[in-house]
Amino acid sequence: MALAKSMEKLKKYFARLEAGKVKKIKPSHVEKVIVKLAAKERSLLEEIEAARKPSKKQRLRQKLDTTRQQIDRARWLMDEIR
Repeated sequence: MALAKSMEKLKKYFARLEAGKVKKIKPSHVEKVIVKLAAKERSLLEEIEAARKPSKKQRLRQKLDTTRQQIDRARWLMDEIR
């Protein structure tokens, strides 16, 4: 799953949370998003290690920061729905 798709899923889950439809959010689905984001995080760390250009490393670090923020949001959501 691309980073954008994971972010879109989380956005939908947060919209459901705000609408009071917590029962429609399955913890297994949120867990799946967390696993995919964690895999993306590992992938980005490997890409940063392999990157030669400083500009590419910077872009990858920004993606890594975004990924980590989304993981934090997903974990917070998981705590809310349990």
